[in-house]
Amino acid sequence: MAISEISTRGTSFLKEFRDFAVKGNMIDLAIGVIIGAAFGTIVSSLVDDVFMPIIGLLIGGVDFSNLFFVLSNPNNVPVPSVAAAKAAGVATLNVGIFINALVKFTIIAFVLFLVVKGINAMKRQAAKDPAPAAPSKQEILLTEIRDALVKNGAPRV
Repeated sequence: MAISEISTRGTSFLKEFRDFAVKGNMIDLAIGVIIGAAFGTIVSSLVDDVFMPIIGLLIGGVDFSNLFFVLSNPNNVPVPSVAAAKAAGVATLNVGIFINALVKFTIIAFVLFLVVKGINAMKRQAAKDPAPAAPSKQEILLTEIRDALVKNGAPRV
């Protein structure tokens, strides 16, 4: 294989990659991923810092982030929190963290449902407004006859 052939293949590969990377769909996907990550952070904060403390207060001061059950504690180490249990190597069932994850999932799923519902409504609206129909063969023929008559000096009607 000659060097010029390798160079041509490399250039072709780079051109294909550039065309792929700058297509609208790829850019839209990248923007969607970035916005999704930011939205996930906002939802996490909303659940962890707003919803769960209020829910915990309403049901008797429960801190969901530290709601866990000790599964195995062979050294009988005191474990006041999930972090202390992890540091001591104690096996725990972290129910509160799971509940937080369920609430986050529910919020994100609901927002995505609303987005998809909005997109589907726009698609239905676009389908209701059909494009004007193309002229029929008769209309095209009549237009051609009219244009020929005008071209030959016939008065316009």
